[in-house]
Amino acid sequence: MCTNNLETTDATRERAVSGTPDGQGRAPGATLPTITEREAMPSVLPVAEDPGAPRPAPGAPSVLGTPPAPGTPPGAGHPTGHTTGPTAGHTADPATGHTAGPATGHTTGPATGPTAGHATGPAPGDYRAAFNVARLAMAVVDREGRVLDANPALGALLGTDPALLITRSAADLADLREDPRTWREYRDVLGGRAARLRRTRRLRRADGHALWAEITVEPAPDSCSLLLSMADISDQRDLQGRLRHLQMHDPVTRLPNRSLFFERMTRALEAATYDHGGTGRIGLCYLDLDGFKAVNDTLGHRVGDRLLGAVAQRLTDCAAPDGHLVARLGGDEFALLVRNSTGTEQLCDLARTVLAALQEPFDVGGQRLSVSASIGVVERPAAGTHTTWLMQAADTTLYWAKEDGKARWTLFDPERNAHRMTRQALSSTLRPAVERDEFVLDYQPLVGLGDGVVRGVEALVRWDHPQFGRLSPNRFIPLAEENGAIVPLGRWVLRTACRQARAWQLAEPPHPLVVSVNVAVRQVWDSDLVADVGAILAETGLPPHLLQLELTESAVMGSTGRPLQALQALSDMGVAIAIDDFGTGYSNLAYLSRLPVSTLKLDGSFVQGFRAEEHPNPADETIVEALVQLAHRLGLTVTAECVESAEQAERLRRIGCDTGQGWFYSRPVPPDRIQAMITCPAPG
Repeated sequence: MCTNNLETTDATRERAVSGTPDGQGRAPGATLPTITEREAMPSVLPVAEDPGAPRPAPGAPSVLGTPPAPGTPPGAGHPTGHTTGPTAGHTADPATGHTAGPATGHTTGPATGPTAGHATGPAPGDYRAAFNVARLAMAVVDREGRVLDANPALGALLGTDPALLITRSAADLADLREDPRTWREYRDVLGGRAARLRRTRRLRRADGHALWAEITVEPAPDSCSLLLSMADISDQRDLQGRLRHLQMHDPVTRLPNRSLFFERMTRALEAATYDHGGTGRIGLCYLDLDGFKAVNDTLGHRVGDRLLGAVAQRLTDCAAPDGHLVARLGGDEFALLVRNSTGTEQLCDLARTVLAALQEPFDVGGQRLSVSASIGVVERPAAGTHTTWLMQAADTTLYWAKEDGKARWTLFDPERNAHRMTRQALSSTLRPAVERDEFVLDYQPLVGLGDGVVRGVEALVRWDHPQFGRLSPNRFIPLAEENGAIVPLGRWVLRTACRQARAWQLAEPPHPLVVSVNVAVRQVWDSDLVADVGAILAETGLPPHLLQLELTESAVMGSTGRPLQALQALSDMGVAIAIDDFGTGYSNLAYLSRLPVSTLKLDGSFVQGFRAEEHPNPADETIVEALVQLAHRLGLTVTAECVESAEQAERLRRIGCDTGQGWFYSRPVPPDRIQAMITCPAPG
């Protein structure tokens, strides 16, 4: 059976009374030396060697550490190197048991301390003394988890008498039952299935004072018991708390910063998902101050910081009644997190309250400042919602609020977001789509209004998207112009159209068709359009006069410098230049005499007023007639777009318009359909 080596057993006390030497060979009644006395004693006492004494033969067993034979009187052969009986040259005193004789340096009488040849290792009393004076709070625990002994340091730590801790549950003292994982690992240590348990716990003293302690439970050496130790780390935890507060809070506004906000939002999403007592929903107001940069630039960052602090205080006041979390995410961006929201109306009311609060002027350093904010509002079920998605939705909605005019709040719209996501998906795949040949060209005829003969075609690009199907140009051309993909796409359209026009020319030499290709102004700036056109014409063999480049009026009329030089070089090459959608842009007629333009394409909005079923607008006809006459006097031809009826075609012919384009003649069709129109006059 295992016994506790720190306890003074009844058997020990009985030996001390009966006169039987103890397990260390101490005489009856001998007292243990104090720690100070033991430290002052030499590890080996010097023994005067008798020159005449016989020496042990080599290989003979030593008496050091040899246990006494059965029946040997007490003290005989004890592993101290002393002989308690008479020796050569010595006389034993029968009254005292001491050996008299010549002085040999031996201590007469029973051994009472370490001597030469004494076996190493501390006595049980040493452990108890160290246990009692140790500053580390400790307790000895049996395998059932009961406290067998506790030192004064543990009593002082817990604010109680250590004697009162005896037989108490160590798990209760160290708060090891609250956490199921900790309790399981603690039981493993008690059962010998684990070597150690170390945990940090918040304990409460007998006087109610709380403290943080590092708890360690591990087996005691050479014993069946365990050692429980507690180290007070309250100061360390307080320091860590202060450092964390500095790390997780904004120094300007003293609000939670981005890191703490995301931590709290993640925790709120988890709690709302599994807490059946709440609403299971979450809301977010994400706001950005309008024009804050101007405050920093004109009044300085010091005033800007004070303004941010004042804004933070008003936001805190708005959120305080319901306990919403307010955080500064960076710059002039703030967020209000609504846990267990009751619906979109609650978030909208909060956004209105915030806008009204921020519209009141701020007094900052003697300056009276007015600011506004744009707010994105998101509210949805917490289940299935991730922090990344929630912030993306809020950021997108904030962008909508700014795009819609600022100083307002906007509620997240899934359909609008889906359209935005589609735009993003299209934008990111435009360039690879050109390399994968996902684009095709359809062609719409340009028909002479006088004779109905097809004079040319306009190349119109389509995108056969693998996911969204066939897309018209208005779905992706603006995106291509934004991200620069219009350059490789425009080069592909130009090459494909010129190759097709050359094929028609070779198939029907008597009826050559002019192919008209739309060109974005960014193609002029971001690439060498003149070089591209020259190379493609040389590659395909198409004569330059069978190519017409269309640019919008807004692009052409504002052309100066490089764009104007490019247009002039193309015109000198023999390529025709047409102004598309004329009449809706600048309409600066002075530019018509300075630009190398050969054709005006009237915007379809003028032609719509020519419909017979509607009351004709005399102003439209007057404007179109004036434009046609002006163009002819300048040597330009005129094409009318969006011709949809014979009545419109006839009135345009009477006015003097040269060619027409629209569904009345044909919708955009594949190139093989154009082949049949070349020799057959169009209707009209």
